[in-house]
Amino acid sequence: MRTQQTIRRPVSVSGTGYWSGRAVTVEFVPAPAGAGVVFERAGRAGPVRIPATVDRRVEATARTNLAAADTRLEMVEHALSALAGLGIDCCTVRVDAEELPGLDGSSQAFVEALDAAGIESLGVPTEPLVVDETFRVGDDEAWVEVSPPRFAGLSVEYELDYGAGPIGRQILALEVTPAAYRAELAAARTFISEDDAARLRESGLATTVGYGDLLVFGPDGPVGNVLRWPDECVRHKVLDLVGDLALVGRPLHAHVRGKRSGHRLNGAMAAWLAAGQGRRASA
Repeated sequence: MRTQQTIRRPVSVSGTGYWSGRAVTVEFVPAPAGAGVVFERAGRAGPVRIPATVDRRVEATARTNLAAADTRLEMVEHALSALAGLGIDCCTVRVDAEELPGLDGSSQAFVEALDAAGIESLGVPTEPLVVDETFRVGDDEAWVEVSPPRFAGLSVEYELDYGAGPIGRQILALEVTPAAYRAELAAARTFISEDDAARLRESGLATTVGYGDLLVFGPDGPVGNVLRWPDECVRHKVLDLVGDLALVGRPLHAHVRGKRSGHRLNGAMAAWLAAGQGRRASA
């Protein structure tokens, strides 16, 4: 069993929020053993602390948001995914706006910053959640399922199916180790159709987002951009799943299968796990 980990020194990443269009800086700061991951959002009366736990999750479209009292923090999933993927258990994440930066639509910049900061042991064992039964949320069309682990960690099988068209059907199976996360998931970008992008802009959202900021799919494939992998879309869905499941608040030892799921179903599974059903804390 590995020990809890944090970063060696503070490090920051700056960019622009997808939804708000506002400039934002995220600072990752070392935290002691047992602290977990906690966001701090700057406020007029001082920072508001929002633990990265599923009880702080609020429903939102196409992203994962957290809230404490009347303070909300949007689009946390990519930062959470980077922390979980690298095995960083304890970290304070300071944010000076209401939304984390979209960057290029992936978690790569967060991973590079965290690696530059360095990762160190806190000398205290982790207490992972070890799934000991099979459970599914969703329906026949879209679902997430957990079952007992195949190794001492998280493994994922995910099926993305957009039917006919440039995205099509994609399947990925992966053991989510830090090395695999860096090599296979971190650079996978958010994707959206041209029609959905147009609807967002018409509603006044994502007005500053361009074709270089994520993958926008037209009838023939990405517009003004190129894929990093032929199956980049399913890789990003797994990236999101890792971030959403991090809301259980500790390492997850499970085999997770998903089909056409999104943040809502991922959050529902995280809530079921955090409630203590179908899992045990490792001794």
